[in-house]
Amino acid sequence: MKEVIKKINFKELIICILIPFIIGGLFSFLSGDISSIYEEFNKPFFAPPRIIFPIVWSIIYFLLGISSYIVYQTIKDDKNDMDNKKILIVYFLQLLINATYTIILFRFKLYFISFLWTLLLIFVLIVMISEFYEKNKLSAYLQIPYFIWCIFAAILNFFICILN
Repeated sequence: MKEVIKKINFKELIICILIPFIIGGLFSFLSGDISSIYEEFNKPFFAPPRIIFPIVWSIIYFLLGISSYIVYQTIKDDKNDMDNKKILIVYFLQLLINATYTIILFRFKLYFISFLWTLLLIFVLIVMISEFYEKNKLSAYLQIPYFIWCIFAAILNFFICILN
């Protein structure tokens, strides 16, 4: 396990940072006018104002990008291909589950399904964090805000499900 990246490859770092932003942005676009739809929901008292979401997701996507870069740099010279493929599959699966959540909740307004989808995301995120931890502890620690936000999102989604 390599803990330190000796030299930063800025091209690869930028690509790793852009991937979650592009995927998240594309699926957000496909979900419709998320801000307006969010305002229409009956929400619990602890629901944040809509302006919080793009700020939080920008931070999460940025941390995801850095974290994936660290892991990629750690595994790219590693000869254990099966473990490396597994960690990349889990990472992209997590991105896909995350991105499709917005369509389920905002485009189709399937409140209960989106709640279950959030639980699936949390499970896959736990797997991803544990895989990242095996390769580089920092890459796993960078995912703590994402994990906490997903727990909050599941609770919020549960109440939206009940109230709508």
